[in-house]
Amino acid sequence: MISVERLLKHMAWANQKVYSAAETLPDEAFGAYIVNPEWTVARILEHIVGGATWYVNRLEIEKWKEIPTPKSGADVKVLKTMLADFDAKILSAVEHGEGKITGKAQLIDAMEFKGYKVINLDDIDLWAFESEVG
Repeated sequence: MISVERLLKHMAWANQKVYSAAETLPDEAFGAYIVNPEWTVARILEHIVGGATWYVNRLEIEKWKEIPTPKSGADVKVLKTMLADFDAKILSAVEHGEGKITGKAQLIDAMEFKGYKVINLDDIDLWAFESEVG
């Protein structure tokens, strides 16, 4: 069985892979969506970081922060840094109990649906994490 600590390390690792890939997208890609135009690539990127700040808040580590919606790769880079910080704080809470794990499939699907294939889910699954990080 895998530990909560290992799962959180995988989540943080996968988050950085996804956000690094999203940094390479052209600006028009941030408006891509599958069915609901409210849930664009930009909104999902914002939502994931927003979820992380919410977990940090719920764990009583720090207050919730407003997360900007990215419009460019440079904006995603800022979100990636914020997310790394939140992920580290969530990981630090392992000694106090379990946290909630988030997923990224909706984001990847929204990108791919509009032809932006910058990351493959198989490249950020637990087995890829184990292979790369060990």
